[in-house]
Amino acid sequence: MKENLTKQYELRFSEIQRYRNEVWKILTKSFFQQFIPPSSNILDIGSGWGEFINNIEGKRKIGIDLNADAKQHLDPSIEFINRDCSTEWPLPDDSLDVVFTSNFLEHLPSKSHIEKTIIQAKRCLKPGGRLICLGPNIKYLPGLYWDFWDHHIEITENSLSELLKIHDFLIEKCIAKFLPFTMANEKPPPLFFLRFYLAFPVTWRVFGKQFLVVARNSKSG
Repeated sequence: MKENLTKQYELRFSEIQRYRNEVWKILTKSFFQQFIPPSSNILDIGSGWGEFINNIEGKRKIGIDLNADAKQHLDPSIEFINRDCSTEWPLPDDSLDVVFTSNFLEHLPSKSHIEKTIIQAKRCLKPGGRLICLGPNIKYLPGLYWDFWDHHIEITENSLSELLKIHDFLIEKCIAKFLPFTMANEKPPPLFFLRFYLAFPVTWRVFGKQFLVVARNSKSG
């Protein structure tokens, strides 16, 4: 699996990397930054080519990815952890303000790997720290979901929220239909469409195929 990651990333992202980065500039500035104070210590699980972690504002920024090649796509100021995210992270307890992940959990090989990853996020988050999860919602993608060879686990906003509640997270926001499944088709839409889309949540109900779950770590300090 690990040896295939570099090739998978190249196949999916190389031709649209510039566009993806512009998309995430808009997403971070126009939406996600509201949950993440610029003074935050942030970790991006499955950071990939760094579209989120490169563009979000933060005091300390960390990417974790199994693909060692991912490091070269990160800004030099970003720390990189090259390991399986379901194993113990080399970070102290209560050291992070935000843990973020996008379109990643469904790629893990089992529910056990997802749960172990959530346990690490909880350990490293400060009391009240946020976990932000974005991903394809199987309820609205029964066929397209399986167009990616390494999709393993079907997830919905409710199943993920249940897992987080089991581990004593408090659900702050749970949106079943947020972003479209992909914005990188053969003819990607103009970027001003994304700004319009984010500004009018009523459009999410029509085009949204990805869930968004924002949760807080309920452990006391």
